[in-house]
Parts: sequence; structure tokens; C-alpha cells
Amino acid sequence: MKVLVADDDPVVLHLVARLLSKDYEVRTARDGKAAWEILTHAEGPRLAVLNWQMPEIDGLEICRRVRRMVNPVSMHLLMLTAHGGVTDIRQGFEAGADDYLRKPFDAEELRARVGVGRRMLELREALAHRVIDLEEALARVSQLQGLLPICSWCKRIRNDQNYWEQVETYISEHSEASFTHGICPDCYGKMRSEAKAARASRP
Repeated sequence: MKVLVADDDPVVLHLVARLLSKDYEVRTARDGKAAWEILTHAEGPRLAVLNWQMPEIDGLEICRRVRRMVNPVSMHLLMLTAHGGVTDIRQGFEAGADDYLRKPFDAEELRARVGVGRRMLELREALAHRVIDLEEALARVSQLQGLLPICSWCKRIRNDQNYWEQVETYISEHSEASFTHGICPDCYGKMRSEAKAARASRP
């Protein structure tokens, strides 16, 4: 997974990038403008570690812009900053940050928090796929709702192309149902009666 590290402090930038490069493909930015361009690229990172105060665009504004995007849940934003007051933390979360870590930071804690962000993104992606699968299943089911034109004599159904076809063929094409064939008691009784009548009529 790609991770963006954005910080105007070159020492912190190098330290965090080196720490995360063991597990991630790391992109770096020295100011907010560069960070925003990387994030909005078609194949840009979906996980970012952002400093609060940066030239051009600060970390809070980047969070706000991300949350105004069409699909903001596809990104996980971690604020890494010296602003550690309660008011600062509240501002960070209100701007759209998903996590918050104060400087100076513990290296293992940062790695753990980035790992949590990765798992959250993977869960969101899995959930999105499940929603798509559910919508497709509901769409298939909805195709069998409403009135079906069926012949009262032969019991065939008129399909969307205005052709008449067997009931089982129509249902198989519009659902995931499959058929096994047998004889119901009424039909079995009629079949036996017809067979007896045919034998009795023979000379």
C-alpha cells in the first residue's frame, strides 16, 4: 500500500519515511501543495501522515479538502504534529483527520497506528465490494418482480424479446435458480389413468 508522508521538517520527514518504508511504498512532500497534488493523483496514496503546519497548505486544510471529495472514505489521514492540546485535537478531528499523534512520537506507536489505518481501509474496501455484490443480487431478483405474460394453455412465458419460452428457461435466465424434474401426485395419477385407458382400448 502507498503512504504519503508530508512534513516541512526534513529530519522528521526522513525519519518517518524510513520507518514506514519497510512495509509501505512511501511518497514524501515538503509542503501542503505537493502533498495535495500527490493525494489527488489518480493512483495516489490512500493513507497519509500529515504535519499540521506546512507551507502553501496546512494539514488541517488538506483534511478538509479530502473530506469534500466525492469518495472521502477511501482515504485514512493521520495528523502527526506538535499541537497536542485538547482544542488542537478536536480541531484536527473536526477537519477530517482519522487519527492524531503528538510529536515527539514513539516509532512503534506510529507504525501501529499506520497499520490500523491500513486495516480500516482494507475493511472499507471489502465492505464496498459486499455492497456491490448485494446490489447486483437485488437487481437480479428484481427482474422477476411484476407481471409475467404467461400463456394460459401451454404455460410458456413471453420474454423481453417478445418470444415465448418455457417457464424454467425464463427463470434460469433471470435468476440463479436451477431445476430438478419430477412428477407431482396429480400428474402421476392422470398418467396412470391415461395408460390404463390406452391399454383397455387395445383390441
